[in-house]
Amino acid sequence: MGDALVILRCEQSEPRRMPRVTYIEHSGKEHAVEVPEGWSVMEGAVKNLIPGIDADCGGACACATCHVFVDAAFADKIPPKTDMEETMLDFAPETQPNSRLSCQIKVTKELDGLVVRMPTSQH
Repeated sequence: MGDALVILRCEQSEPRRMPRVTYIEHSGKEHAVEVPEGWSVMEGAVKNLIPGIDADCGGACACATCHVFVDAAFADKIPPKTDMEETMLDFAPETQPNSRLSCQIKVTKELDGLVVRMPTSQH
């Protein structure tokens, strides 16, 4: 029998990209960053040194210093507010119907492209 030449072709898969979140400061300055799935939107801001999200309680839903306005295109893609989040938002200045605490929004692949805007002040 003759020798057979076998060629194996290894296809490299494209590295999996993390979901991208765009944080928009009150001034309009945008920060688009990749945030790992499972992190909160607040963690993504804090760990990427994005100004405008203070996160005084560290994500324990015990303050309102991570308040953001969620873009309408993503309102149905995030879970509803809990009673605790609603209570904490009572302490946030200038709330709107799309106000959320970014510590309560877990990043998922479905939130790729999420846009959040920050209020004038967290205090």
